[in-house]
Amino acid sequence: MRYPSVAIEVLIDEFSKLPGVGRKTAQRLAMHILHEPRAEAEKLAGALIDVKEKVIRCSICQNVTDKACDPCRICTSRDRDRSVICVVESPVDMLAFERTGYFKGLYHVLHGVISPLDGVGPDDIKVRELLLRLQESSGTEVREVVLALNPTIEGETTALYLGKLLHPLGIKVTKLARGIPVGAELEFVDEATLSRAMEGRSAL
Repeated sequence: MRYPSVAIEVLIDEFSKLPGVGRKTAQRLAMHILHEPRAEAEKLAGALIDVKEKVIRCSICQNVTDKACDPCRICTSRDRDRSVICVVESPVDMLAFERTGYFKGLYHVLHGVISPLDGVGPDDIKVRELLLRLQESSGTEVREVVLALNPTIEGETTALYLGKLLHPLGIKVTKLARGIPVGAELEFVDEATLSRAMEGRSAL
């Protein structure tokens, strides 16, 4: 069924483009927005515009941050262990580790993993930025890189590729301990399991 209102249909179509949102969920969201006060709809619209206008990737770790806060607060914090960098696939994976309160090092966000079937190669993710970062700090601060990628075929492929690139730099390369189910997404793994995986990381 299609609504007689073109505006509602356009809104439903846009919501349907979001990950994990089907048409029925998109319809519910559209109806919710329709019945909200105009001020609430304007706040939502403003937040969407702000994300596109004010959010950038940190010039060091590639995590998301505001333009007014680059490098990000984690990269500039004096309380972080600057000798360890945890490499993750996405910002939500970084947040998952931050929730555990266990890892006190720095991060590097790849914004994807190598997936030939999807046409994603090393040049399509933030591998070059990681190598430049490590080369610039060679012989100084960074002693270990933890490859904390999702335990999927693509994640394992990316970890092996990075391991081969990083070993010549003389930096210890480790990966998370097993215990995280194969095929699991890190953002959905509980804090205790993530902490144990980080604690029991092994050499790659």
